[in-house]
Parts: sequence; structure tokens; C-alpha cells
Amino acid sequence: MGAQSSPSLRKPEVPGSGRRNPTPPLPAAATDAAAASFAALTHKLDYLEPADIKRVRDAYRFADEAHLGQFRASGEPYITHPIAVAGLCADWKLDAQAIMAALMHDAMEDCGVTKVELIERFGAPTADLVDGLTKLDKLQFSTKEESQAESFRKMLLAMARDVRVILIKLADRLHNMRTMSSMAETKRVRTARETLEIYAPIAHRLGLNQTYRELQELSFQYLRRWRHAALSKAVLRARGYRRDIVDRIQREVEKAFLDQGAKAQVYGREKTLFSIYTKMREKHLSFAQVNDIFGFRIVVASLPECYLALGVLHQLYKPLPGRFKDYIAIPKANGYQSLHTTLVSPLGTAVEFQIRTEAMHAVAEKGIAAHWMYKTGGSQVQDAQRLGALWLQSLVDIQDETRDASEFLEHVKIDLFPDAVYVFTPKSKIMALPRGATPVDFAYAIHSDIGDHCVAAKVNGDPVALRTELRSGDVVEVITAPGARPNPGWLNFVRTGRARSKIRHYLKNMEQEESEQLGEKLLAQALRAEGLTLPPPDTPDNPPGLWQQLTRWSGNRTRGDLLIDVGLGRKIATIVAKRLAQMMGEHGVKPDALTLTMGRYAAADDATPTQGLVVIDGAEGASVQLAPCCRPIPGDSIVGYLGRGEGLMVHTAECGVGKRLLERDSERWMTVDWAEEPTRAFETGVTILLRNGKGVLAQVAAAVSAAEADITHIEMGNEPASETAELQLLVSVRDRLHLADVMRTLRRANAVLRVTRVKP
Repeated sequence: MGAQSSPSLRKPEVPGSGRRNPTPPLPAAATDAAAASFAALTHKLDYLEPADIKRVRDAYRFADEAHLGQFRASGEPYITHPIAVAGLCADWKLDAQAIMAALMHDAMEDCGVTKVELIERFGAPTADLVDGLTKLDKLQFSTKEESQAESFRKMLLAMARDVRVILIKLADRLHNMRTMSSMAETKRVRTARETLEIYAPIAHRLGLNQTYRELQELSFQYLRRWRHAALSKAVLRARGYRRDIVDRIQREVEKAFLDQGAKAQVYGREKTLFSIYTKMREKHLSFAQVNDIFGFRIVVASLPECYLALGVLHQLYKPLPGRFKDYIAIPKANGYQSLHTTLVSPLGTAVEFQIRTEAMHAVAEKGIAAHWMYKTGGSQVQDAQRLGALWLQSLVDIQDETRDASEFLEHVKIDLFPDAVYVFTPKSKIMALPRGATPVDFAYAIHSDIGDHCVAAKVNGDPVALRTELRSGDVVEVITAPGARPNPGWLNFVRTGRARSKIRHYLKNMEQEESEQLGEKLLAQALRAEGLTLPPPDTPDNPPGLWQQLTRWSGNRTRGDLLIDVGLGRKIATIVAKRLAQMMGEHGVKPDALTLTMGRYAAADDATPTQGLVVIDGAEGASVQLAPCCRPIPGDSIVGYLGRGEGLMVHTAECGVGKRLLERDSERWMTVDWAEEPTRAFETGVTILLRNGKGVLAQVAAAVSAAEADITHIEMGNEPASETAELQLLVSVRDRLHLADVMRTLRRANAVLRVTRVKP
């Protein structure tokens, strides 16, 4: 079974990647096969130290025992699959920790083994690798929407902070694809499509070109059986037809290098069936028109020899204009480096040549895995790698400089896509958000209505604060309420421009709507003092057009704009009311005695004037604010100041700031009063003088909590520690009686010397 880890010894008829199967235990021969496959694996581990090989053997015994009684869909012992995966990792010369993790990669998911158990037996690094693989296995990819594939790939890479996790996962997928023939047709097709859309591009991104090509080829074989078979036959025939010309070109190229005294290895290569199919489909070509099925690879010793080899080839055959690419000077994003040139063969057909060094060839075929394979520090390697200041090259440079495997792994524990996180909706749709995004950003990314009415969130089923930063792989659920609306405080932590603009837009509209309602209320009350009721908006049934005349007089465009100005205090309600009363009189509308009486006196026994009376219940929104200087609460005597553009600001009657404003701008003051049943609690300031000592903050918090109040903010002075300390609290209370109860409870605390309410 260990031979399955080698592409050349692959047996396509070997079935199955199913996890469990109630197949009866196999005879001893099957167990012998598993043991023999591990023996084959040990032959590949000769690059490891004897102590590391012993640890790998221990991991094998642990995995073998954990998977005892489990079988693949083919009926083979399940342990044969982890051994084959470990064999592929050994081909890449991965370290002992990765080989151990490959052997145990299904132990947590399928066998109930815990991470704690793995840490105790094999150490934290190996346990972390197995845990990372288990998390990736739990991802459910829905490849119905091809547009999601790129996001899935990025999320998969972002979740695996250690690149070895991805390498083992790719080896796992490669072996499953090689042994998939016994699976049901629907599952084969689904797995093949997932591999083509998710895992093959990841292999390409990491530079694992050999793995990338094989994953593509196997996926193509299962997804397009008829096309794969037809192309396979066509390539077989073409191979026979063109063998002579391929051999001739190879002989001529080898002779040209020999004549120049240059050492070079010349290899013929064949285009994969999938790449031929893709080219035919994208360029609308027939098979006969695809003329670069065969090509050649030239491998030389050093970087300068790459360009010398290019000169030898261009002297031998004529190059096609525009078909030369220098990926050595400008490497591909995955670290690939080679010179590409297309020449005209003796028969007039185009033939592509790739020229590279041994080091470049290792990176081209094995990508990131080449780091573990190719550790010689020759100057040509350093020169070649440093030419491309890209991700993969930087890792090789780090290894060349440090020669420390642990430091190297610290550097590769990075997200390949550092600026994004990828999270799921409850329906498994993936959303890409910037790093640092919160559930509020997620809510607005789905729909602005969901963001506007968001009240809470769950991440992976657990309730979290709305300011919680999301991580790749999180499943996020947003809880909404019909009456909820955006909180201005959200602007302090949202990261996406969409969320920020939507919140601001909503708050601005709400402010205007509330200001318009307040303005209408103020104007109606001011007009009642003139003995008139507020006329309805101008309509065809209301021919005088009073509002049109009034807005022309006030300089506003619409009735709504005028009412907003009144609500924000930009225009005085009494002045606008007097002008409106004059216009109504010109149209023959006379004051009503009853309305005049109601406007001047309250219905209550006390004769408090109610001109401009506004009732405060805590639900007024942005148009009515409680002054931060005195922080009024229900039970306080209050007055309202209609600021210029700030809306209505409510002060306590004894507030010094409010009194100075009254002396300066008396016409902007109006009577306000508390509603009988306010809708929320209100904040006010309390100063506490206490003895310094252990647990004093806990005493204060316990006292406030015992009085059924909340501390919303706490502040201490910057003075050095002494016998006493002063605390400034903001407490949330229902009214003055509740505040008195809180202060009495605080005074009973042993550490508290004095409690006073903060007054300006």
C-alpha cells in the first residue's frame, strides 16, 4: 500500500477513500500488507535522524491502534491511508513532526482521540498540526457556486497558520483521488469538482506543480470521462507519430550543447490532458491545432548558464517573436522561476523550451515543499532565490540565513492572505471581510436592514459582543429585532466602509426625522398660544398654499426642511408661529378662544405655562439630549435650551451652565418636563471618597449592584497612592429616588467615607 504514495506505482483500480465501513475484519494478509506498507515508508525516511524515525514509528503504532477495526470503502485496513499520506510527505522531505501528524491526521476526527492526549504523547507542535487538519476536515465545501471557490481557497490558506497543515492536507487529498474508484459516482464527481476548484489551485499557489498537475488530471478523469478517454487516445497516437521528431530534436539540442562545451540535462515533457483540453476549449481549437503537446526542459548548473543555454537554443532554431518569457528576473507569485522560449522545429512546428537551474527545478516541481528538500546553501541558490522578492523566496532566504528550523516555522506561521478573514453564514455561504471585522460588519455585508436592526450575535453558536473580532472559519449568526436601530458607538469599532456609511446614513436620516417631529410639535404648541391649530401640508384640497408662502418667507425649500430647522433650534418656534398666524389671518382664519385658553394654561390645577412644553421619556433620540454638564435624571427640575443646530438640550434648573445660557439667550428657553413613566434608565455622576486598601473597588461594585443599578464608567485620579482615594462613577438609575437608594447603600460600605452627586 505504501507504493500508492508514488505516482509511477499508482494502481487506479485500488478503491476507496471512505472513512468507516462495517466490513468484517480482513484476514492476516491484509494486516501484513499494512505492516509492509509501513516498512516501505521507513525506507523513505532515511533523511531523518534515528531519534526522529523512532518517534515516527511510535506515531504509527498509536495510529494503527486508534484505527483498529476501521476499513476503507475498498475493504483495506484504514491505516493504509495515513501511511500513504505520510509517504507523500516523506517524498517532500517534510520534518518528523509533519510525518507524525500525517500518520495521525484522522485520529481526532474518526477515533475520538483528544488534543490533550496527543500533546502528552507527542508534544504540542505535532498535536497542533493534527488539530489544524481536523478543523480543515470539518469545512463543508459547497461547489455549486463556482464564484465561491476562490473564497474557499483563500479561507483554507488563511486558516492554516502552519504551512505544513496545508501540505499534509494536499497529500491526503491526492491519495484519496488516486484511490477513489470504488466510491459512488455522485461522490466521485463531487470530490473531483471540489479538488479541481479548491485543492488544485492551492497546490499551484504553493508552487507544488507536480501535485497540481496530478490533481487536475485525476479530477478531469472523473468529471469528463469521455473527453479524458478520447484525448488520451489522441495523445497516444500523436506520441507515435511524433516520436521520431521528438527524438531528433533532443539529439540535435544535446549535440549543440556538447559542441559549445556546456553541460545541460535535456528532458522531453508532455502537456497534461487537462491542459490540452483547457487550451482547446478556451481557444476553440481542434486537437490537431494544438501544436505544443510536446516540449523540452533544459536543466543547467548555475544562473548565468540559463542565459547561455538560451543563446545556444536560439542559434540552433529560430525563436517565435513575442513568445519569450523571463520568469527568472520576474518570478511568478508562487516562486516559479524559468526562462520560456518557443522555437520553430525542423518540421515547422512550434516547440517550447524551459530553461532552469536544479534549485529552480526543485521549487518549480515541489514549491514550498522544496524548502525541506533543497537545503544546500550554494551561492547560486541564494542568488536565484533573491532575484524574486516574493513570499516563497523570502522563506528560502530566511532558512539560508538562520539554519534554524523552529525560527523558519515561526516565519511560515503567517496567513497567506493577511488582509482578510473568511467567515460563514448559518447557511454555509462564505463572506470575505477585512481583518478586524466584527459581527456588525458581517451584518451590513449581508444586508443593510440586517445591520440596522442588529441587536446581538453568535459566533460558532456562542453569544459574543458586537465588537468581537471575527476569525477565518467562524460561523456567524446575527440576531435582529424590529425596533432596534444603529448605535452611534458602533462607529468606534466597525472596519468596513459599507458598515460605516450605512450607520452614518441611518443616524443622519433618523436625526432629521426626529428633528422634524420635534419641530412640528414645537410649532404646533407655539401656534396654539396664538389660538390657532397647525394647518395640514399643502395639497390640491388646501388651495391657500400657506406652507409654500411660509417656506418662501423662511428661506427653506420644503415644509420638512422648515420643521427640521425649528426642531434643531435654527429657527425660533414662536417667531415662525407669529408669522404663520399673520398669514392665516390674511386668509380669513380667526383665533379660537378655546384653543387660545388651552395654549396658555395647563389643564392641571397648577398654573404652569405650557407654551412649548416638551415631555422627556428617554426615547427622543438625537433631537433631544441630556446635558453632560449636569446629567439630569427623572425627579430633577429641568429646563430646555433650543440650541442653534444642536436640537433641544435639557439642563437641571440649578445648572450653572444652563443659567448662563438663559441670561444670554432667553428667547431660546422652553418648558420641559419628565414623562410619568420614562422608557429607560438615565446616567448621572457620583463622587466617592474612600479608604485605600485591598478590595475597595469590589466593595463599591457590590454596593451599586445590590441597589440594582449599573456602573457605566469609572475613573480614578492620577495622584499617587495614599490613605484615601477618590472615584468618579457614572451610574445608570431610574430616577432621583433610585439614586438616593444607591448612595445610601454605598455609604454603608466599610471603605466609603463620603458619597456626593456630581454637580456643575
